[in-house]
Amino acid sequence: MPDFHEPSRLTALGHEWIAAWNARDLERVLAMYSEDTEMTSDRIPAFGFGASGTVRGKAQLRAYWSAALAKLPELHFELIDLYVSPDSVVVFYQNERGKKICEYLRLDDQGKIRQGSANHLVH
Repeated sequence: MPDFHEPSRLTALGHEWIAAWNARDLERVLAMYSEDTEMTSDRIPAFGFGASGTVRGKAQLRAYWSAALAKLPELHFELIDLYVSPDSVVVFYQNERGKKICEYLRLDDQGKIRQGSANHLVH
């Protein structure tokens, strides 16, 4: 069984995550996530997907990101850096509006993203 938590695999996942978003290919992005994934972001309530800031499950994540992509036609991420631990990768990037964001992605034993958290800089 392959070791999905090897640093080179985590780095590759981070690069693929950026590439999939820049291709605006939602199904390609979602393919990296487990069915029971959870995603937390302070942007979730603004799109009407729950005051808690967390969506649960791939279906709810698809609905949230579909709405977000429809409202962000210029979406583009520029990778700044990747950070890895034994079971996660942090993708540090800048979006099309010049905002810097750290996306924390924790993987399950199958190499799928089980938990994600978008962390925005507070001024």
